[in-house]
Amino acid sequence: MIRNTAWLLRATALTSIFASTSAMAEETKGEAAVPASSASDSVSVSADGVDLSNDGLSIAYGEEIVVTGDVLYSNQVNALKTPTPVIDVPQSLSITTQEEITKRGFNSIGQIVDYTPGVNTSQGEGHRDAIVFRGVRSTADFFIDGVRDDVQYYRALYNLEQVEILRGPNALLFGRGGTGGIVNRVTKRAAFDETFVGYQASVDTLGEFGFQVDANYSTNDNVAFRINAMYENLNNHRDFFDGERIGINPTIEIKVSPSTLLDLSYEFIDHERFIDRGIPTGADGLPVEELENVVFGNPSENFNDLEAHTFRAMLQHEFSDSLKGNLSAFYGTYDKVYSNFYASDYDPATNIAELDGYIDTTQRDNLILSGNLVGEFETGSIGHVLIFGAEYIGTSSDQDRLNPVFDTSVADIANGGATDIANNPFGPSTDRANFFASRPLAFDGNQGTLADGRTTTFGFTDLNDDTRVEIDVFSAYIQDEIKLVDWLNIVIGARFDSFDITVNNVPAADIRTRKDQELSPRAGVILKPQDNISIYASYSESFLPRSGEQFANINGDNNALDPDTFTNLEAGVKWDFASGLSFTAAVFEIEQSSPQPNDSDPATLDIIDSQIQGFELQLSGQITDFWSITAGYSYLDGEQVDRLGPTGLRPRELPENTFSIWNAFQVTDRFGLGLGLTYQDESFINNGNSATLPSYTRIDAAAFYEVSDNLRLQVNIENLTDELYFPNAHATHQVTVGAPINARFGINGRF
Repeated sequence: MIRNTAWLLRATALTSIFASTSAMAEETKGEAAVPASSASDSVSVSADGVDLSNDGLSIAYGEEIVVTGDVLYSNQVNALKTPTPVIDVPQSLSITTQEEITKRGFNSIGQIVDYTPGVNTSQGEGHRDAIVFRGVRSTADFFIDGVRDDVQYYRALYNLEQVEILRGPNALLFGRGGTGGIVNRVTKRAAFDETFVGYQASVDTLGEFGFQVDANYSTNDNVAFRINAMYENLNNHRDFFDGERIGINPTIEIKVSPSTLLDLSYEFIDHERFIDRGIPTGADGLPVEELENVVFGNPSENFNDLEAHTFRAMLQHEFSDSLKGNLSAFYGTYDKVYSNFYASDYDPATNIAELDGYIDTTQRDNLILSGNLVGEFETGSIGHVLIFGAEYIGTSSDQDRLNPVFDTSVADIANGGATDIANNPFGPSTDRANFFASRPLAFDGNQGTLADGRTTTFGFTDLNDDTRVEIDVFSAYIQDEIKLVDWLNIVIGARFDSFDITVNNVPAADIRTRKDQELSPRAGVILKPQDNISIYASYSESFLPRSGEQFANINGDNNALDPDTFTNLEAGVKWDFASGLSFTAAVFEIEQSSPQPNDSDPATLDIIDSQIQGFELQLSGQITDFWSITAGYSYLDGEQVDRLGPTGLRPRELPENTFSIWNAFQVTDRFGLGLGLTYQDESFINNGNSATLPSYTRIDAAAFYEVSDNLRLQVNIENLTDELYFPNAHATHQVTVGAPINARFGINGRF
């Protein structure tokens, strides 16, 4: 139940404004058009006017056929696993197509998130994608072609058909996690009856450059081969930053029979980069702007290396026009190491920063097997789209972490001696050291000069943890999309997960096991007053085991506690205008229930509930023949709760207001311009609400010229007003410094 009426009234008012704008645009447009975000150029209309077989939703109005929406890509691999039009999905979602990625110059998941309502980025400690879905931070709710991709790294976009961001708990289709949402990347597949080579090259004013190749070959109607490859030489506005990223992804599609398709894919990933964890906050809790050019790291010890090999296979078979099935297998092996120093404390009075650090390694193997049956049938006058699926995940993960130990041959801060405690504004430490916050830090290689003038050396010799983890997950789920009458659909289903984990804590010679079995229900109601309007309400649940997203340990109380559970209530409206404009609005509440041992009686559990509520608005499509728009707004509110009840503290990384808009103008047949803005309200960096990430507004722009049908020149400009801003953070003294004005020049072609 929604408990905060103020923001609900605000949601209603803003929804009316957006809807009025949409209606005015429809009247201005007046003629039917295909929206720019259409997922497919080809559509078909079934007997009742709704396409369930292709990548677009088609609705017949008399003699006209108007494309009014998309489906999440995979009728074949599907993030939703059934060919459901977006307008009939009872939850918020956003789709960014490959064409949009190219034209807007996106080269990271984070850049897409900047223009997506309800989500914002977290720093990810400089070595991984980290997204905050409606106030819930995640580094593991990432999927590729609907298959879990939980390893921590920065994901490339070179081989993608589109990126799908779903909000709200998604356990029914995706299992554990998905507490606030998920990101699904849909990869490009080989195409029959086509032979082409596409290419892209770019360079920016910060010194980064790269190129991509996309080649497809088809010699007959039954076999097609496609290879996507990329190389990036990384650079940015921060000292010491450099790196390389290589990706190669060949795929084969084989038509085994007229009703059977086999897809095979391999991807090689090699990613090296400098790790930059930003700057500290001052006594006022704000980032210290005077330190914007100081990198609190070591040029030789702050690095990330990732090498990965992934293999995917999918077999799809149409048993009949109304019954389809698929089997998929995924295997990935990952070898990752990241080493970093960062500011862990800062004293503005002395301009002294305390540095901490560690080196962390992970070797992980993932095996995922899944299968789905999707059937369309009727019971009397009631229509059904029924999916039944099962999944097995086997994960083996070895991970360890070593902390630095500073020179013990001299009485420095690392010894924690009496003299050092007196001189150290941060207190005694065994693995940290103090340096003047200057550019550059007096710290390189394995030695440096402390703030008091003494020389110190260090080595990564203090073992923090060393674990060997084995995980087996068995899942089964069923969902029925029920069409009771033309204007009323119901979605109902549930998923059962058995999550079995064994953790070998090597230093303690302690082996622990835990098995969680959870049932995650989902229910939704969709009202259809018209074919192009949906009004929905939904309820869903999700869970997160106590081993966390990355299975670090189940030590102490974690071995005895049940998983955290998340419930989501959401209501919304989706409206596709005949003009090609689409409007969506959603209001929601997420509640987290976390069992914790009672302080007075550890045998007794307290169930602590925290809530986040808010609403989202999206508007996208054609305003006029030459002007298209994508706009989004979100309002988020929440309060932390402990054993004593509400704390009055706001959850970290929860900006109250975010807004983004991108305008694309087709000035002539060959020349176009783009202008965008993204705004993020201030938010708290930590749960103690003592450090604040300031609000910011960033303006971006683009221009492109079509030299021919197969050659485009473009420039994308970020931060047009050269604002100093801080987009995200990881902790109190690790705040990311946004890039100054920069331009990326690109050439895109195909032959």
